[in-house]
Amino acid sequence: MNPQRKRIPKIEPFKHRVEVDPKFFDKSWKKLDDAIREIYNHNASGLSFEELYRTAYNMVLHKHGGRLYDKLAENLKGHLREMGKLVEAAQGGLFLEELQRRWADHIKALQMIRDILMYMDRTFIPSSKKTPVFEHGLELWRDIVVRSPKIHGRLVDTLLELIHRERMGEMINRGLMRNTTKMLMELGSSVYQDDFERPFLEVSASFYSGESQQCIERCDCGEYLKNAEKRLAEESERVSLYMDAKTADKIANVVDKEMLSNHMQRLFLMENSGLVNMLINDKHEDLTRMYDLFKRVPDGHSTIRSLMASHVKETGKILVTDPERLRDPVDFVQRLLNEKDKYDEIVSVSFSNDKTFQNALNASFEHFINLNNRSPEFISLYVDDKLRKGVKGAANEEDIETVLDKVMMLFRYLQEKDVFEKYYKQHLAKRLLSGKTSSDEAERNMLVKLKTECGYQFTSKLESMFTDLKTSQDTMQSFYANLAGDSDGPTISVQILTTGSWPTQPCATCNLPPEILGVSEQFRAHYLGTHNGRRLTWQTNMGNADIKAAFGDRKHELNVSTYQMCVLMLFNSTDTLTYKEIEQNTAIPPVDLKRCLQSLACVKGKNVLRKEPMSKDISDSDAFHFNDKFSSKLVKVKIGTVVAQKESEPEKQETRHRVEEDRKPQIEAAIVRIMKSRRVLDHNSIVTEVTKQLQARFLPNPVVIKKRIESLIEREFLERDKVDRKLYRYLA
Repeated sequence: MNPQRKRIPKIEPFKHRVEVDPKFFDKSWKKLDDAIREIYNHNASGLSFEELYRTAYNMVLHKHGGRLYDKLAENLKGHLREMGKLVEAAQGGLFLEELQRRWADHIKALQMIRDILMYMDRTFIPSSKKTPVFEHGLELWRDIVVRSPKIHGRLVDTLLELIHRERMGEMINRGLMRNTTKMLMELGSSVYQDDFERPFLEVSASFYSGESQQCIERCDCGEYLKNAEKRLAEESERVSLYMDAKTADKIANVVDKEMLSNHMQRLFLMENSGLVNMLINDKHEDLTRMYDLFKRVPDGHSTIRSLMASHVKETGKILVTDPERLRDPVDFVQRLLNEKDKYDEIVSVSFSNDKTFQNALNASFEHFINLNNRSPEFISLYVDDKLRKGVKGAANEEDIETVLDKVMMLFRYLQEKDVFEKYYKQHLAKRLLSGKTSSDEAERNMLVKLKTECGYQFTSKLESMFTDLKTSQDTMQSFYANLAGDSDGPTISVQILTTGSWPTQPCATCNLPPEILGVSEQFRAHYLGTHNGRRLTWQTNMGNADIKAAFGDRKHELNVSTYQMCVLMLFNSTDTLTYKEIEQNTAIPPVDLKRCLQSLACVKGKNVLRKEPMSKDISDSDAFHFNDKFSSKLVKVKIGTVVAQKESEPEKQETRHRVEEDRKPQIEAAIVRIMKSRRVLDHNSIVTEVTKQLQARFLPNPVVIKKRIESLIEREFLERDKVDRKLYRYLA
């Protein structure tokens, strides 16, 4: 049996051929061509878009897509040439209106044509990699109309002329401008940039270059900046109304360069109106405008900072070195605080509290405050003035707290904080011992601020002074509780001060009046009886007394120092004494005695003694009489001691010497700490490390550091390296 053969399927062609009309394309295109003409002639209402779509569909289906595309291009070019002629013929202000009218017609026509040729757009154009119908229509408009030799230059010139007229204050048709620039943007970003934006920026640069030159010649700095600010706002508004948003930064950069950057130094240094003038006259609004404008300019803020810092240093130097200003320490510091408040407000209000400006301001203040080595003393005197009770115009506690906060700002600038500590200790001691402190809370708040700033070591002795006062109160209560005898005698109040905590100086004890000497010896016996191993030394130069005095039939209560009391008590037994007799009877040191007698005999309204001959100075040959004609409206009369508010030159030298001596162990301790951890170190590194450790209290002198190193070598804490003499080794 033969196997059955497998039958293979076969596809046969149609028995008849499909005949296509050879004039199919021409007839179809004629229909489309007529339709496009009607569309451009605004007669599209009578067209059947469904039929036209089907016609174009069949043409593409029958492989006529390429011919259709080419025919369309030729058709559009013809219509656009006609439109171009109409635009060219438009005169004056009608030019842009005609351009916009024809552009609107073209866009509307393109949209209809795109809908008719949608099938070609979807199938033929992607496969043949041609430009879609609508986009191709835009390209043809660009090339035939916008970039036509007779239209292109005229279009750009017209747009720039309108912008110039608007800059000069004229009203223009912004809607027309917006539509025109929008047309350029729709033709592509390169068209907008090349045909409008680039010439616009070039013309703007030329315009603002000329305007800025004219303006800077006739305006002061403040007016110029207002104009620049106005121009920037105008350009920003102009861009928002009828330009591409990306143009905003570009035109702003042009204005910044031509109006600000190119004239920056001249504006800042402009006489009678520049930056310095604004700072001096607190022109916050102008300074704010300058800050805001020049943040847009490279190195704008850094230049403002530099000029501000130079001005502050210069004015500050004049302030701290002017001999007239140095006569009143309180006024000196108040002027510093006023300057600080002034520039703090400028930085806060005008410079947006910019940290870089604040840092520059701090550096400037630190520079000039330390030019005067008496700044620590004066700042302490200022605090003393504010914290003393009975100061004329004394503020309430809230105001004092505010003042102390401001003073702490100045304190932070001091490089010699240990010098401030010396003076502050002296002034605090005087306030506490005389009972003249206005508020214990304010005093303790100041200590808290100092402790926060410099640490416990800085204020430990100051805090112990308050402890001594509390202990003294308890001791006096105990003394009078145990005191037996006549209660009508004089009473004393003793402050017991711990040696080392108070700024006391060794002084020769004066001869106390017998009435006082008795009760003081009783107190000595009581205190030493309850405290074994202690020693009491009377500091008669620091005390005060209240004594009752009779001047004829008038009686007054005099508040005087201990020295003044000793002098006045001598006149109980005589009406006249010579200077030598007073000095011999009281044993008061000559310098203190002369000050004491000056305050008793030479101060108007307080002259309970009369001096012969009358003069302000005290000499060894003077004689003093009890002034029984003395009178005062007050029952209680306070007689102060004539003493300079500031230190005399010898006192200043003595304080400076004590400070230098106190620094030596601190420098040595820092050197030992560093060498103990590092073991081996070169000289320059030691100086750097020591300065870094001690700068919170003072800036050590490298020469002094070298001497302390030599001292430590002598005492065998350190040794020089045997090979490299610049190296030091720590000896355990």
